[in-house]
Amino acid sequence: MATPNFYSRTESLLAQLTRDGLYKHLQMLEGPMDATVRLRGADGAVREVVCFCSNNYAGLANHPEVVEAGLKGLRDFGAGTASVRFICGTFSPHETLERAIARYMGTEAAYTFVSCWNANEAVFPTLCEPGDIVISDELNHASIIDAVRLATVIKKGLHKSIYRNNRLTGEDSLEQRLAEAAASKDVTGQIWVVTDGVFSMEGSIGDLKTMRGLCDRYGAMLVVDDSHGHGVMGRTGRGTHEHFGMIDPLDSAPTRANRVDLFTGTLGKALGGAAGGFVAGRKEAVELIVQRGRPTLFSNALPVSVACGATKAIEILLNEPQRVQRLRDNVAYARERLKAAGFDVLPSPTAICPIIVHDTAKAIAMSRRLLELGVFVIGFGYPVVPEGHARLRCQVSAAHTRQHVDALVDALKRL
Repeated sequence: MATPNFYSRTESLLAQLTRDGLYKHLQMLEGPMDATVRLRGADGAVREVVCFCSNNYAGLANHPEVVEAGLKGLRDFGAGTASVRFICGTFSPHETLERAIARYMGTEAAYTFVSCWNANEAVFPTLCEPGDIVISDELNHASIIDAVRLATVIKKGLHKSIYRNNRLTGEDSLEQRLAEAAASKDVTGQIWVVTDGVFSMEGSIGDLKTMRGLCDRYGAMLVVDDSHGHGVMGRTGRGTHEHFGMIDPLDSAPTRANRVDLFTGTLGKALGGAAGGFVAGRKEAVELIVQRGRPTLFSNALPVSVACGATKAIEILLNEPQRVQRLRDNVAYARERLKAAGFDVLPSPTAICPIIVHDTAKAIAMSRRLLELGVFVIGFGYPVVPEGHARLRCQVSAAHTRQHVDALVDALKRL
């Protein structure tokens, strides 16, 4: 029997990745996520290393109250929902969590998914119609890119356009793309603009206030994926919109002026670190996603244990503003020390500190050597970032101490 071509070409590709030093090896953790983790090496030995590559920005992934809330949800509601939301998969903790998310984000409504990837995948195929156009930042997360691609397939006649990363005026800018859309005879419906709040590989932020002004000028809807902004940006960690003063005070009635139209976000980073995603915004848009979004109509609901843990994480974050300040202090100290040590770190107020090394194989080799020195940092290269822009992405947490940051810098200096 002939061997399918797929296997031979796949073996060839994997061998090439190995030769080029680009093969990714999964690291196995033998305990909870925290400032330090217990990592099992290729030799089977387990050792403790300082972790600077997780999204545990608020240090809540192993918080005892978050863990206990998840355990209580497991005991009270069982291991799984065993259904999609509209059949019998909606449990009272989903309602509680979605109210907590809406309060936290300052929106009228919110709705959860099993991941933010699913949330993004629901937005554009559900809300867009033929004649609409989606204008997207070139460095948006892969889930946004794929969601827009999917939407253009599902909704024939939906257009898309791309602008240069964070370029709001001038050549190849958001303003130029908006003007082109407004002048196009093919664009007969809604203009949509989508951006990351915090760009995951750059650590830079979208200028939401300026974008809001441009969107208002052209009647465009503004959609923001703020997955890396939750628990990090703004005085109380409510996100990039709080950083720009585009949010109402906690527990006040949400207003509709000078706001982001729709958010997507994750529960898998600062907000508990387990899993899950959400959309948050005006109730009409959220309700349409509830009624028509294929990722919620045809996929199981978020596990109740995760919903309970995430609700507790949001409660802790809102009740402990000092946690956000501790993260901010850690970030400032890390950037100061990395710069003093001579490293090229992209400037940013976020918890992401990318050290640019340009070559992908070099980034992976540096990451491997850092792990030998007891520091867990991942090297990223093509296709995650463009060719020639490989980097070590250091991510700081509120759980870190200055001693942890010193260990990171000392190890980097030894390379």
